[in-house]
Amino acid sequence: MIKLAVLGSTRGTHLQTLIDAIESRRLQASIQIVLSNKSHALILDKAKAQGLNYQFLDPKDWTKQAYDQQIHFLLKKYAVDLVVLVGYMRILSVEFVSCWQNKIINVHPSLLPAFAGKMDKSVHQAVLESGLKETGCTIHYVTEHVDAGPILLQKTCPVLAADNADLLKSRVQQLEGEALIEVIDGLAASMQYRKLV
Repeated sequence: MIKLAVLGSTRGTHLQTLIDAIESRRLQASIQIVLSNKSHALILDKAKAQGLNYQFLDPKDWTKQAYDQQIHFLLKKYAVDLVVLVGYMRILSVEFVSCWQNKIINVHPSLLPAFAGKMDKSVHQAVLESGLKETGCTIHYVTEHVDAGPILLQKTCPVLAADNADLLKSRVQQLEGEALIEVIDGLAASMQYRKLV
């Protein structure tokens, strides 16, 4: 069973996706801890309601490196195998990413490398303004370069004539949840295989 940490700054839509997948046994995983850099992030409320370990870490008065070191200590304390970023609105330090190489995945709401560096609805608005007929989501490993890590999975959907940023976001979020489960399931299976050989 793969042990997850979920880092988020916003609503934590995909935290619930992961919880549901674990409870329905679609995903052989456990959520060890949920962390946020925002005290009022709804992801913390969701974690609390589900009885999960959760913590707000205030970035005020910390350097990026020192703050990420605190996250590192917590991940080690909870024996985390994989860090899942869901709407985490901070850029991780080079030192942290190096220490957790190939153990951090991010969900991005576009078909990278298109619209790398953009976040949330600004991505979907950019897709609409570009005139593209297809968009989707990307799950990728996190590296020191923003939205540039090795791609693990992409899922696509059409851009419809009647779409606005909200409609497109909703459709892409559905894909994101499916893709997350698929990737984590695959990583869990490969981790189990490595333990056997």
